[in-house]
Amino acid sequence: MLSFIYLYCMKSAKLPSVAKGYFAFSMALSSLMLAACPVSSQTYDDPAIKAKAAEIHAAVLTLDTHADVPMYMVAHPRFDLSKTHNSRTTGSRVDFPRMKQGGMDALFFAVYLGQGPRTDSGNAAAKRRAKVLFDVIHRNVADHPDLAGLATTPEDAYALEKEGKRAVFIGVENGWAIGRDLSLLKTYYDWGARYMTLSHTRNNDICDSSTDPKGAEHHGLSAFGEEVVKEMNRLGMLVDISHTSDETFWDCLALSKAPIVASHSSARALYGHRRNLSDEMIKALAAKGGVIQMNMYTGYLKSENPKRVAAMKALQKKYPRVNELTDAEREARSAALQEINTNYPTVLATLQQVADHIDHIVELVGVDYVGIGADLDGGGGVRGMYDVSEAGNITYELVKRGYSEEDIRKIWGGNFFRVMKEAQRVAKELNYFPRR
Repeated sequence: MLSFIYLYCMKSAKLPSVAKGYFAFSMALSSLMLAACPVSSQTYDDPAIKAKAAEIHAAVLTLDTHADVPMYMVAHPRFDLSKTHNSRTTGSRVDFPRMKQGGMDALFFAVYLGQGPRTDSGNAAAKRRAKVLFDVIHRNVADHPDLAGLATTPEDAYALEKEGKRAVFIGVENGWAIGRDLSLLKTYYDWGARYMTLSHTRNNDICDSSTDPKGAEHHGLSAFGEEVVKEMNRLGMLVDISHTSDETFWDCLALSKAPIVASHSSARALYGHRRNLSDEMIKALAAKGGVIQMNMYTGYLKSENPKRVAAMKALQKKYPRVNELTDAEREARSAALQEINTNYPTVLATLQQVADHIDHIVELVGVDYVGIGADLDGGGGVRGMYDVSEAGNITYELVKRGYSEEDIRKIWGGNFFRVMKEAQRVAKELNYFPRR
Protein backbone atom coordinates (compact mmCIF):
# COMPACT_ATOMS: atom_id res chain seq x y z
CA MET A 1 0.00 0.00 0.00
CA LEU A 2 1.05 3.58 -0.62
CA SER A 3 2.83 5.11 2.33
CA PHE A 4 1.35 8.51 3.03
CA ILE A 5 4.43 9.92 4.78
CA TYR A 6 5.54 11.77 1.68
CA LEU A 7 2.00 12.89 0.92
CA TYR A 8 1.51 14.05 4.51
CA CYS A 9 4.69 16.12 4.37
CA MET A 10 3.72 17.62 1.02
CA LYS A 11 0.28 18.56 2.35
CA SER A 12 1.59 19.91 5.61
CA ALA A 13 4.42 21.93 4.07
CA LYS A 14 2.07 24.70 3.03
CA LEU A 15 0.26 24.80 6.41
CA PRO A 16 0.98 26.81 9.56
CA SER A 17 2.97 24.93 12.20
CA VAL A 18 0.07 25.25 14.63
CA ALA A 19 -2.58 24.35 13.10
CA LYS A 20 -28.84 6.26 7.64
CA GLY A 21 -31.73 6.43 12.71
CA TYR A 22 -28.32 5.02 11.58
CA PHE A 23 -27.99 1.42 10.51
CA ALA A 24 -26.29 0.43 13.75
CA PHE A 25 -25.46 -2.96 12.37
CA SER A 26 -23.31 -1.37 9.67
CA MET A 27 -20.48 -0.93 12.14
CA ALA A 28 -20.37 -4.66 12.71
CA LEU A 29 -20.59 -5.09 8.97
CA SER A 30 -17.57 -2.84 8.43
CA SER A 31 -15.36 -4.83 10.79
CA LEU A 32 -16.49 -8.18 9.46
CA MET A 33 -15.99 -7.10 5.87
CA LEU A 34 -12.37 -6.41 6.69
CA ALA A 35 -11.99 -9.82 8.27
CA ALA A 36 -13.62 -11.46 5.26
CA CYS A 37 -11.40 -9.99 2.55
CA PRO A 38 -8.12 -8.16 2.10
CA VAL A 39 -8.36 -4.39 2.36
CA SER A 40 -6.54 -3.97 -0.93
CA SER A 41 -5.43 -6.26 -3.71
CA GLN A 42 -3.63 -3.51 -5.58
CA THR A 43 -0.51 -1.50 -4.82
CA TYR A 44 0.31 2.16 -5.26
CA ASP A 45 4.09 2.09 -5.09
CA ASP A 46 5.44 3.09 -8.50
CA PRO A 47 8.01 5.70 -7.39
CA ALA A 48 7.53 8.11 -10.29
CA ILE A 49 3.74 8.00 -10.18
CA LYS A 50 3.82 8.12 -6.40
CA ALA A 51 5.89 11.30 -6.35
CA LYS A 52 3.83 13.03 -9.03
CA ALA A 53 0.53 12.01 -7.44
CA ALA A 54 1.64 13.21 -4.00
CA GLU A 55 2.63 16.60 -5.43
CA ILE A 56 -0.69 17.01 -7.23
CA HIS A 57 -2.69 15.77 -4.25
CA ALA A 58 -1.02 18.35 -2.05
CA ALA A 59 -1.63 21.14 -4.57
CA VAL A 60 -5.36 20.67 -5.24
CA LEU A 61 -8.26 21.17 -2.86
CA THR A 62 -9.85 17.77 -2.29
CA LEU A 63 -13.61 17.47 -1.68
CA ASP A 64 -15.73 14.38 -1.00
CA THR A 65 -19.43 15.22 -1.24
CA HIS A 66 -20.94 12.48 0.89
CA ALA A 67 -20.08 10.82 4.21
CA ASP A 68 -22.37 9.57 6.98
CA VAL A 69 -20.09 10.59 9.84
CA PRO A 70 -22.92 12.18 11.90
CA MET A 71 -24.84 8.88 11.99
CA TYR A 72 -21.76 7.08 13.23
CA MET A 73 -21.25 9.70 15.95
CA VAL A 74 -24.86 9.44 17.11
CA ALA A 75 -24.56 5.66 17.29
CA HIS A 76 -21.21 6.02 19.13
CA PRO A 77 -21.61 9.00 21.53
CA ARG A 78 -18.03 8.67 22.82
CA PHE A 79 -16.51 8.84 19.34
CA ASP A 80 -13.89 11.60 19.19
CA LEU A 81 -13.40 13.14 15.76
CA SER A 82 -10.11 14.66 16.89
CA LYS A 83 -8.50 11.25 17.45
CA THR A 84 -7.25 8.69 14.95
CA HIS A 85 -9.35 5.51 14.85
CA ASN A 86 -8.67 2.09 13.40
CA SER A 87 -11.20 1.15 10.74
CA ARG A 88 -10.57 -2.53 11.41
CA THR A 89 -11.61 -2.37 15.05
CA THR A 90 -14.14 0.47 15.04
CA GLY A 91 -15.76 0.39 11.60
CA SER A 92 -15.23 4.15 11.44
CA ARG A 93 -13.95 5.51 8.15
CA VAL A 94 -13.55 9.23 8.95
CA ASP A 95 -11.97 11.42 11.60
CA PHE A 96 -10.02 14.67 11.38
CA PRO A 97 -6.53 13.14 11.72
CA ARG A 98 -7.26 10.57 9.01
CA MET A 99 -8.63 13.32 6.78
CA LYS A 100 -5.32 15.13 7.19
CA GLN A 101 -3.34 11.94 6.67
CA GLY A 102 -5.21 11.25 3.43
CA GLY A 103 -4.99 14.85 2.27
CA MET A 104 -8.79 15.27 2.34
CA ASP A 105 -9.44 18.98 2.69
CA ALA A 106 -13.24 19.12 2.64
CA LEU A 107 -16.08 16.71 3.26
CA PHE A 108 -19.86 16.91 3.21
CA PHE A 109 -21.29 15.42 6.42
CA ALA A 110 -24.75 13.99 5.73
CA VAL A 111 -27.80 14.64 7.87
CA TYR A 112 -29.19 11.24 6.93
CA LEU A 113 -32.63 9.90 7.76
CA GLY A 114 -33.82 6.45 6.70
CA GLN A 115 -37.39 6.73 5.46
CA GLY A 116 -39.97 6.47 8.21
CA PRO A 117 -43.74 6.97 8.55
CA ARG A 118 -45.18 9.76 6.42
CA THR A 119 -47.60 10.83 9.13
CA ASP A 120 -47.76 13.96 11.25
CA SER A 121 -46.03 12.18 14.12
CA GLY A 122 -43.53 10.55 11.75
CA ASN A 123 -42.67 13.87 10.14
CA ALA A 124 -42.26 15.48 13.55
CA ALA A 125 -39.89 12.69 14.53
CA ALA A 126 -37.91 13.25 11.33
CA LYS A 127 -37.55 16.94 12.14
CA ARG A 128 -36.30 16.11 15.63
CA ARG A 129 -33.85 13.56 14.27
CA ALA A 130 -32.51 16.03 11.73
CA LYS A 131 -31.97 18.60 14.49
CA VAL A 132 -29.97 16.07 16.51
CA LEU A 133 -27.69 15.43 13.54
CA PHE A 134 -27.20 19.10 12.74
CA ASP A 135 -26.34 19.67 16.40
CA VAL A 136 -23.80 16.83 16.37
CA ILE A 137 -22.04 18.37 13.37
CA HIS A 138 -22.01 21.89 14.78
CA ARG A 139 -20.87 20.74 18.21
CA ASN A 140 -18.01 18.62 16.92
CA VAL A 141 -16.74 21.38 14.66
CA ALA A 142 -17.03 23.93 17.46
CA ASP A 143 -15.20 21.61 19.85
CA HIS A 144 -12.18 21.42 17.56
CA PRO A 145 -11.62 24.89 16.11
CA ASP A 146 -7.94 24.15 15.65
CA LEU A 147 -8.73 21.20 13.37
CA ALA A 148 -11.83 22.09 11.37
CA GLY A 149 -14.41 24.70 10.50
CA LEU A 150 -17.92 24.77 9.08
CA ALA A 151 -18.05 25.69 5.39
CA THR A 152 -21.02 26.83 3.32
CA THR A 153 -19.21 28.18 0.24
CA PRO A 154 -16.19 27.17 -1.84
CA GLU A 155 -14.44 30.28 -0.54
CA ASP A 156 -14.84 28.98 3.02
CA ALA A 157 -13.15 25.73 2.05
CA TYR A 158 -10.18 27.47 0.46
CA ALA A 159 -9.78 29.75 3.49
CA LEU A 160 -9.84 26.80 5.88
CA GLU A 161 -7.34 24.93 3.73
CA LYS A 162 -4.92 27.86 4.05
CA GLU A 163 -5.31 27.67 7.83
CA GLY A 164 -4.50 23.96 7.82
CA LYS A 165 -8.04 22.99 8.85
CA ARG A 166 -10.59 20.54 7.47
CA ALA A 167 -13.70 22.07 5.89
CA VAL A 168 -16.98 20.48 6.97
CA PHE A 169 -19.94 21.04 4.66
CA ILE A 170 -23.46 19.77 5.38
CA GLY A 171 -25.91 17.97 3.11
CA VAL A 172 -29.33 16.56 3.99
CA GLU A 173 -29.94 13.00 2.78
CA ASN A 174 -33.65 12.23 2.30
CA GLY A 175 -36.28 14.90 1.87
CA TRP A 176 -38.33 13.18 4.57
CA ALA A 177 -36.37 15.51 6.85
CA ILE A 178 -38.76 18.31 5.85
CA GLY A 179 -41.90 16.15 5.81
CA ARG A 180 -44.46 18.39 4.15
CA ASP A 181 -43.15 21.62 5.66
CA LEU A 182 -41.53 23.74 2.94
CA SER A 183 -40.29 26.28 5.49
CA LEU A 184 -37.85 23.72 6.90
CA LEU A 185 -35.71 24.12 3.79
CA LYS A 186 -34.84 27.64 4.90
CA THR A 187 -34.23 26.40 8.44
CA TYR A 188 -31.82 23.74 7.23
CA TYR A 189 -30.13 26.17 4.86
CA ASP A 190 -29.58 28.55 7.76
CA TRP A 191 -28.09 25.64 9.72
CA GLY A 192 -25.57 25.11 6.93
CA ALA A 193 -27.13 22.59 4.52
CA ARG A 194 -26.10 23.21 0.94
CA TYR A 195 -27.74 20.26 -0.76
CA MET A 196 -30.65 17.92 -0.11
CA THR A 197 -30.99 14.42 -1.52
CA LEU A 198 -34.69 14.35 -2.36
CA SER A 199 -35.32 10.75 -1.30
CA HIS A 200 -33.59 7.68 0.05
CA THR A 201 -34.53 4.02 -0.49
CA ARG A 202 -38.30 4.56 -0.32
CA ASN A 203 -40.76 7.02 -1.83
CA ASN A 204 -41.66 10.09 0.21
CA ASP A 205 -43.97 13.09 -0.17
CA ILE A 206 -41.50 14.82 -2.52
CA CYS A 207 -40.74 12.15 -5.11
CA ASP A 208 -40.23 8.52 -5.99
CA SER A 209 -37.13 6.57 -4.97
CA SER A 210 -35.16 4.39 -7.35
CA THR A 211 -35.45 1.40 -5.03
CA ASP A 212 -38.92 1.44 -3.45
CA PRO A 213 -40.24 -2.13 -3.82
CA LYS A 214 -43.74 -0.74 -4.31
CA GLY A 215 -42.66 1.06 -7.45
CA ALA A 216 -43.67 4.54 -8.59
CA GLU A 217 -46.12 6.55 -6.51
CA HIS A 218 -45.87 10.01 -8.05
CA HIS A 219 -44.15 9.06 -11.32
CA GLY A 220 -41.44 11.58 -10.57
CA LEU A 221 -41.90 14.71 -8.49
CA SER A 222 -45.16 15.21 -6.63
CA ALA A 223 -46.86 18.61 -6.75
CA PHE A 224 -45.26 19.30 -3.37
CA GLY A 225 -41.93 18.10 -4.76
CA GLU A 226 -42.11 20.69 -7.51
CA GLU A 227 -42.46 23.40 -4.89
CA VAL A 228 -39.50 21.91 -3.02
CA VAL A 229 -37.26 22.17 -6.09
CA LYS A 230 -38.35 25.77 -6.70
CA GLU A 231 -37.65 26.72 -3.10
CA MET A 232 -34.26 25.03 -3.17
CA ASN A 233 -33.42 27.06 -6.27
CA ARG A 234 -34.52 30.24 -4.49
CA LEU A 235 -32.31 29.45 -1.50
CA GLY A 236 -29.29 28.30 -3.49
CA MET A 237 -29.51 24.75 -2.11
CA LEU A 238 -28.42 22.09 -4.59
CA VAL A 239 -31.00 19.55 -5.77
CA ASP A 240 -29.43 16.11 -5.29
CA ILE A 241 -30.95 13.25 -7.31
CA SER A 242 -28.90 10.36 -5.90
CA HIS A 243 -31.40 7.68 -4.76
CA THR A 244 -34.28 9.13 -6.79
CA SER A 245 -36.11 7.36 -9.61
CA ASP A 246 -35.38 8.01 -13.26
CA GLU A 247 -38.69 9.85 -13.62
CA THR A 248 -37.76 12.07 -10.69
CA PHE A 249 -34.38 12.79 -12.28
CA TRP A 250 -36.01 13.95 -15.51
CA ASP A 251 -38.56 16.08 -13.65
CA CYS A 252 -35.83 17.78 -11.62
CA LEU A 253 -33.70 18.37 -14.68
CA ALA A 254 -36.60 20.02 -16.49
CA LEU A 255 -37.78 22.10 -13.53
CA SER A 256 -34.62 23.24 -11.77
CA LYS A 257 -33.21 26.58 -12.85
CA ALA A 258 -29.84 25.66 -11.35
CA PRO A 259 -27.74 22.62 -12.29
CA ILE A 260 -28.58 19.48 -10.32
CA VAL A 261 -26.13 17.03 -8.77
CA ALA A 262 -25.80 13.35 -7.94
CA SER A 263 -23.83 13.54 -4.69
CA HIS A 264 -22.96 9.82 -4.57
CA SER A 265 -23.84 7.80 -7.66
CA SER A 266 -22.15 5.79 -10.40
CA ALA A 267 -22.55 4.83 -14.07
CA ARG A 268 -25.29 2.34 -14.94
CA ALA A 269 -23.51 1.36 -18.16
CA LEU A 270 -20.76 -0.28 -16.07
CA TYR A 271 -23.05 -1.80 -13.44
CA GLY A 272 -26.78 -1.91 -14.01
CA HIS A 273 -28.11 -0.90 -10.61
CA ARG A 274 -31.14 1.41 -10.53
CA ARG A 275 -29.25 3.72 -8.17
CA ASN A 276 -26.76 4.48 -10.93
CA LEU A 277 -27.28 6.94 -13.80
CA SER A 278 -27.71 5.83 -17.39
CA ASP A 279 -25.61 7.32 -20.17
CA GLU A 280 -28.64 9.27 -21.36
CA MET A 281 -29.08 10.75 -17.89
CA ILE A 282 -25.38 11.59 -17.55
CA LYS A 283 -25.38 13.36 -20.90
CA ALA A 284 -28.47 15.37 -19.97
CA LEU A 285 -27.04 16.21 -16.53
CA ALA A 286 -23.83 17.48 -18.12
CA ALA A 287 -25.70 19.44 -20.79
CA LYS A 288 -27.28 21.51 -18.01
CA GLY A 289 -24.03 21.96 -16.10
CA GLY A 290 -24.54 19.37 -13.37
CA VAL A 291 -22.11 16.87 -11.87
CA ILE A 292 -22.11 13.19 -10.83
CA GLN A 293 -19.96 12.26 -7.82
CA MET A 294 -18.52 8.74 -7.78
CA ASN A 295 -19.95 6.42 -5.14
CA MET A 296 -17.72 3.78 -3.53
CA TYR A 297 -20.41 1.46 -2.18
CA THR A 298 -19.69 -2.07 -3.43
CA GLY A 299 -23.36 -2.87 -3.99
CA TYR A 300 -23.55 -0.16 -6.66
CA LEU A 301 -20.32 -1.25 -8.36
CA LYS A 302 -20.47 -5.02 -8.66
CA SER A 303 -22.68 -8.06 -8.12
CA GLU A 304 -22.73 -9.80 -4.75
CA ASN A 305 -23.29 -13.41 -3.79
CA PRO A 306 -27.05 -14.05 -4.39
CA LYS A 307 -27.26 -15.98 -1.12
CA ARG A 308 -25.84 -13.00 0.73
CA VAL A 309 -28.27 -10.65 -1.00
CA ALA A 310 -31.21 -12.88 -0.03
CA ALA A 311 -30.03 -13.14 3.56
CA MET A 312 -29.61 -9.37 3.84
CA LYS A 313 -33.10 -8.80 2.41
CA ALA A 314 -34.54 -11.21 4.95
CA LEU A 315 -32.72 -9.38 7.73
CA GLN A 316 -34.07 -6.05 6.53
CA LYS A 317 -37.59 -7.47 6.38
CA LYS A 318 -37.32 -8.79 9.94
CA TYR A 319 -35.95 -5.49 11.27
CA PRO A 320 -37.33 -2.81 8.93
CA ARG A 321 -36.73 0.26 11.11
CA VAL A 322 -33.33 0.04 12.75
CA ASN A 323 -33.60 3.38 14.53
CA GLU A 324 -36.69 2.16 16.38
CA LEU A 325 -35.22 -1.12 17.69
CA THR A 326 -34.80 -1.91 21.36
CA ASP A 327 -31.33 -2.66 22.68
CA ALA A 328 -32.17 -6.38 22.71
CA GLU A 329 -33.36 -6.24 19.10
CA ARG A 330 -30.21 -4.40 18.06
CA GLU A 331 -28.08 -7.10 19.65
CA ALA A 332 -30.10 -9.82 17.93
CA ARG A 333 -29.76 -8.06 14.59
CA SER A 334 -26.03 -7.59 15.05
CA ALA A 335 -25.63 -11.30 15.81
CA ALA A 336 -27.68 -12.22 12.74
CA LEU A 337 -25.57 -9.93 10.60
CA GLN A 338 -22.39 -11.47 11.96
CA GLU A 339 -23.67 -14.89 10.98
CA ILE A 340 -24.45 -13.65 7.45
CA ASN A 341 -20.96 -12.23 7.09
CA THR A 342 -19.42 -15.47 8.33
CA ASN A 343 -21.46 -17.62 5.96
CA TYR A 344 -21.45 -15.27 2.96
CA PRO A 345 -18.50 -12.88 3.25
CA THR A 346 -18.60 -9.84 1.02
CA VAL A 347 -15.89 -9.09 -1.53
CA LEU A 348 -15.29 -5.37 -1.85
CA ALA A 349 -15.15 -3.55 -5.15
CA THR A 350 -11.80 -1.97 -6.00
CA LEU A 351 -10.63 1.57 -6.50
CA GLN A 352 -9.77 0.56 -10.06
CA GLN A 353 -13.46 -0.18 -10.66
CA VAL A 354 -14.37 3.26 -9.32
CA ALA A 355 -11.82 4.81 -11.67
CA ASP A 356 -13.36 2.85 -14.53
CA HIS A 357 -16.61 4.72 -13.83
CA ILE A 358 -14.73 8.02 -13.90
CA ASP A 359 -13.13 7.06 -17.20
CA HIS A 360 -16.50 6.15 -18.67
CA ILE A 361 -18.09 9.45 -17.71
CA VAL A 362 -15.11 11.47 -18.94
CA GLU A 363 -15.23 9.66 -22.27
CA LEU A 364 -18.97 10.26 -22.43
CA VAL A 365 -19.24 13.95 -21.50
CA GLY A 366 -15.80 15.25 -20.56
CA VAL A 367 -13.91 15.85 -17.32
CA ASP A 368 -16.04 18.81 -16.17
CA TYR A 369 -18.96 16.74 -14.88
CA VAL A 370 -17.56 14.15 -12.49
CA GLY A 371 -16.32 14.16 -8.90
CA ILE A 372 -15.96 12.09 -5.72
CA GLY A 373 -18.76 11.14 -3.27
CA ALA A 374 -17.44 8.02 -1.55
CA ASP A 375 -20.30 7.38 0.96
CA LEU A 376 -17.85 6.62 3.78
CA ASP A 377 -19.49 5.60 7.06
CA GLY A 378 -22.59 4.82 4.99
CA GLY A 379 -21.34 1.56 3.51
CA GLY A 380 -18.84 3.11 1.11
CA GLY A 381 -15.21 2.10 0.96
CA VAL A 382 -13.42 -0.08 -1.56
CA ARG A 383 -10.13 -1.94 -1.76
CA GLY A 384 -7.58 0.82 -2.18
CA MET A 385 -9.84 3.48 -0.62
CA TYR A 386 -11.24 1.82 2.47
CA ASP A 387 -11.20 4.89 4.67
CA VAL A 388 -10.40 8.57 4.25
CA SER A 389 -6.72 8.10 5.07
CA GLU A 390 -6.35 6.39 1.67
CA ALA A 391 -7.76 9.29 -0.35
CA GLY A 392 -4.37 9.88 -1.95
CA ASN A 393 -4.75 6.57 -3.78
CA ILE A 394 -7.51 8.14 -5.87
CA THR A 395 -5.09 10.75 -7.15
CA TYR A 396 -2.47 8.06 -7.75
CA GLU A 397 -4.93 6.04 -9.83
CA LEU A 398 -5.93 9.10 -11.86
CA VAL A 399 -2.30 10.04 -12.52
CA LYS A 400 -1.59 6.46 -13.55
CA ARG A 401 -4.42 6.73 -16.07
CA GLY A 402 -3.05 9.90 -17.60
CA TYR A 403 -5.18 12.61 -16.00
CA SER A 404 -3.50 16.01 -15.77
CA GLU A 405 -3.26 18.15 -12.64
CA GLU A 406 -6.02 20.40 -13.97
CA ASP A 407 -8.24 17.37 -14.65
CA ILE A 408 -7.64 16.09 -11.14
CA ARG A 409 -8.31 19.52 -9.65
CA LYS A 410 -11.72 19.50 -11.34
CA ILE A 411 -12.56 15.94 -10.29
CA TRP A 412 -11.48 16.53 -6.69
CA GLY A 413 -13.74 19.52 -6.11
CA GLY A 414 -13.55 22.10 -8.86
CA ASN A 415 -16.53 20.73 -10.73
CA PHE A 416 -18.77 20.57 -7.67
CA PHE A 417 -17.71 24.03 -6.52
CA ARG A 418 -18.59 25.37 -9.97
CA VAL A 419 -22.12 24.02 -9.53
CA MET A 420 -22.38 25.47 -6.03
CA LYS A 421 -21.43 28.90 -7.35
CA GLU A 422 -23.95 28.64 -10.16
CA ALA A 423 -26.70 27.69 -7.69
CA GLN A 424 -25.88 30.80 -5.69
CA ARG A 425 -25.95 32.93 -8.82
CA VAL A 426 -29.38 31.54 -9.73
CA ALA A 427 -30.63 32.17 -6.19
CA LYS A 428 -29.57 35.82 -6.35
CA GLU A 429 -31.30 36.21 -9.69
CA LEU A 430 -34.50 34.59 -8.44
CA ASN A 431 -34.58 36.76 -5.35
CA TYR A 432 -33.77 39.89 -7.34
CA PHE A 433 -36.47 39.08 -9.88
CA PRO A 434 -39.01 37.25 -7.68
CA ARG A 435 -41.53 34.97 -9.34
CA ARG A 436 -44.98 36.44 -9.60
